[in-house]
Amino acid sequence: MTSNMTSSADWDGFYREQSAIWSGEPNAQLVAEATRLAPGSALDVGCGEGADAMWLAQHGWDVTAVDVSDVALERARAHSTSLGHDIAFHHLDVVTTPPAPHTYDLVSAQFFQLEDPPRSQAMRSLGAAVAPGGHLLVVGHYPAGHAGANHPERLFTTDEIVGLFSPGDWHVVTAETRERTAMQRGEMTDLLDGVVLLRRAG
Repeated sequence: MTSNMTSSADWDGFYREQSAIWSGEPNAQLVAEATRLAPGSALDVGCGEGADAMWLAQHGWDVTAVDVSDVALERARAHSTSLGHDIAFHHLDVVTTPPAPHTYDLVSAQFFQLEDPPRSQAMRSLGAAVAPGGHLLVVGHYPAGHAGANHPERLFTTDEIVGLFSPGDWHVVTAETRERTAMQRGEMTDLLDGVVLLRRAG
């Protein structure tokens, strides 16, 4: 998780610090969950440099990818074009401008870590963007595995996310924690992810 950045300018500055911030590999939990879904339309929220969006496109999804950083979006577009992907990249803050409702077969929010408020409202708006029969995938750093995080108020549990959505309208496909090992600040580190996949009633 990054430092306390709240504006597009903050995120642009973050991305300008290095020519590439992320590994270029898709998030592991996205791959694990989306692999078993039939491709359709997907919204990648906080797409960064575009690795998740490109993985989805490679696997047959019609992808819209959004972020608040123009620097990140420029990199994502350039890389996507070089690989021949047709991905719609847009500058969008989903907190202030929610995505269109009932639109996407998959909405993916990977490490979309916000304080609450506005976290609950933002998550519900992402759920509203899911089409009937579609899926909402939320993955975040799990509090129990990140006790020393700089901004613990941005961490959330799987129970919190599940609790935002009516059981009559949503089916819980996945709600669990998963361990993984990843490079953090130049060192291999054991991490704990909270993974929630919900299916909207058709």
